[in-house]
Amino acid sequence: MFSKNTSGNADSFDTIIGINSKFEGNIESSGTIRIDGKVNGDIKVKGDVYVGKEAVITGNINANNIFVSGRVEGNVEANGILRIQSSAKLYGDISVNCLVTEEGSVFEGKCKMLTKSQAENASAANNSKKSKNNSSASE
Repeated sequence: MFSKNTSGNADSFDTIIGINSKFEGNIESSGTIRIDGKVNGDIKVKGDVYVGKEAVITGNINANNIFVSGRVEGNVEANGILRIQSSAKLYGDISVNCLVTEEGSVFEGKCKMLTKSQAENASAANNSKKSKNNSSASE
């Protein structure tokens, strides 16, 4: 289903935060995001989140699929897959449908495995909130 290469193609990202960038504040997106720099704030994405090797995130992440190669200090919720790459350091509690950890990765926290219905409900709630935000923004 997913290839081992999870670095992603630059054309497939809606948002990229570069290695020399620092972002303060919360991020919300309906697309896919790649973070190679520093983010201090929560990330809520309808698509996927890719955390590069040099990235440092201090905040919570909520997305469909999450691929971590860098450092995350915060709670993580993945409605699909959370892949913790060998170079990753994740400090916080996780709530996931599917967890993949590679040898050499660091994870400190509690893990809650979502049932299929819980993951679908979380995804539906995420989509509902997004629809409300889009309709109120167009009024």
